[in-house]
Amino acid sequence: MTPSSSQFFEYKSFSLRCEEDDSSAGWTLWRNTKKRQRTKCGVDWGLSAGSFCNNTVTFRWDTGVYWCESREGATSNSINITVTEGSVILQSPVLPVMEGDDVTLHCKTKTSNLPADFYKDGSLIRTEPAGHMTIHHVSKSDEGLYKCNSSSHGESPSSWISVTGKSATTAPPPASTTSSLISATPPPAYEAPPSDSAAPLPVSPTLQLVFTLVRHLVVFCPYFISTVLMVSLYRHRPTGKNLPVSMTTHLHDQAAGRLAEDYDDVMEVTTEHQF
Repeated sequence: MTPSSSQFFEYKSFSLRCEEDDSSAGWTLWRNTKKRQRTKCGVDWGLSAGSFCNNTVTFRWDTGVYWCESREGATSNSINITVTEGSVILQSPVLPVMEGDDVTLHCKTKTSNLPADFYKDGSLIRTEPAGHMTIHHVSKSDEGLYKCNSSSHGESPSSWISVTGKSATTAPPPASTTSSLISATPPPAYEAPPSDSAAPLPVSPTLQLVFTLVRHLVVFCPYFISTVLMVSLYRHRPTGKNLPVSMTTHLHDQAAGRLAEDYDDVMEVTTEHQF
C-alpha cells in the first residue's frame, strides 16, 4: 500500500488493486457506501483496468467499505476508506497489522504535519510535537479506534486498527483462490466485511408442505360446498307426482269451476229449446 492510509482529504485521488494468486479468477473491485450498496468499479464509480481501480477525484460520499470479488463469488478482506472535508486526517494502516511489528501513525493537515494529540478509544495516549506516533511491537491490546487532534486545525476522523497473529491469515476468502486489497496513491481502509450479503432465510420442507395444503384447501373448498348445495337442491326438487298441497287444491278448484260453467251452459241451451 502506498501510502498506508485509511483517510483522505476531499478532491484527492486514490487507487486500489486486487493482488491475486490466480490471474484467471477475474477479480473486480466493489464497494458499499452510505448512499449506495454493492456498486462496481468502472460501472458506478472509478476507472477500472483489470484488477486495478483508480478513483481520480474523491468526495465525502466515497467513504465506505471496499473489497475484491471474483467471478465465482470469492471475496478478499475488506477495507474502510474515509474521505473528509475537514482539515486533519490520521494516516494509519489500512490492512491488519502483524503482532510484534511497529506501527507509525501520522496526523496530517493539507499542508504539513503539526504537533498533535493521539487518542485510542477516546482516551489520550500522548502528545507528539512532530505530529507522528510510533507503537512498537504491537499486540492485540493495541487494537482499537484511533484519532488525532491538532489544536490549530481540529480533529481527524477515527480509524480502526486491527492486529492479527503472525500464524493467522487475514480474512481469507471462502474460495480456494485468495486475494488481498492493496491501495496505491492515497489509499484507505480498515477491516470490515461487506454489509449487504444477507441471504434470504431458507423455508423448511414442513413449512412448505403446510403452505401447499392450505393452498389446496382454499382452492378446493368453494367447489366442494357448491357441489353439495347443488346435489341437495336436486334431491329436494318438486316432481309431478308430489305436487304441493296448495298447488293440487288450486288445480282441483279450477277443474270444478270449469265443470260448473259447462253445466250452466247446457242447462241454458236446454231451457231455450223447450221454450
